[in-house]
Amino acid sequence: MSEKIVQAAGRDALGEFAPDFAHFNDDILFGENWNNTDIDLKTRCIITVVALMSQGVTDNSIRYHITNAKAHGVSQREMAAVITHTAFYAGWPHAWAVFNIAKEVYADDSPALTDKERFAKELFFPIGEPNPFGEFFVGQSYLAPVSTEQIPVYNVTFEPACRNNWHIHHAKSGGGQMLICIGGRGYYQEWGREAVMLTPGSVINIPAGVKHWHGAAPDSWFSHLAAEIPGEDGKTEWCEAVSDEDYGKLK
Repeated sequence: MSEKIVQAAGRDALGEFAPDFAHFNDDILFGENWNNTDIDLKTRCIITVVALMSQGVTDNSIRYHITNAKAHGVSQREMAAVITHTAFYAGWPHAWAVFNIAKEVYADDSPALTDKERFAKELFFPIGEPNPFGEFFVGQSYLAPVSTEQIPVYNVTFEPACRNNWHIHHAKSGGGQMLICIGGRGYYQEWGREAVMLTPGSVINIPAGVKHWHGAAPDSWFSHLAAEIPGEDGKTEWCEAVSDEDYGKLK
């Protein structure tokens, strides 16, 4: 069912002073006429803008109808084309005046952000590039170096439901890893223990030799800083993936 146009401007402005005009405006023009389905609303919006521009109307009336056109699917490119086409028949000065209004109406008409772009705006650290260790992850992850001196620190970002395989950080002495959650919601789990939920500010200390995994919740992006703790002969052993069955049990 298409959206119904409802107008109350006539009664709000002239209800007591000119009730008949208010009735014709709200109930006939914007009631019966605008809700007649012989012409779709997008087309009606364009026709109305053209009619007003042709008469040289450049007040709040045409601003309202340009805004209404935008709300009913007329893109910035389409509106620019409509005004340009009408200019040849209605006059160049009218086009300039209407373009100034249209630019204001469409000023915030920026492309919709992707989920990744929206999440990136919440983070202090960059998301980075696709993770070069992606073969050890289920789903898509990203990696961005934060510090490569003294203690290496990386921002690791997981798309919803992405997680790394079970793995172990080995070292003869020292070693291990520290995770600091900086965005979204995720999990950390050690072998044989219940998973722990991570939210911004959560800190996990992982000793060397502990088998574990970490990743995003099913319905949330997730980022954590990963600090590699210096150790002797440190290396990472990658193990099996976290199964969909086990992951699906998390709450």
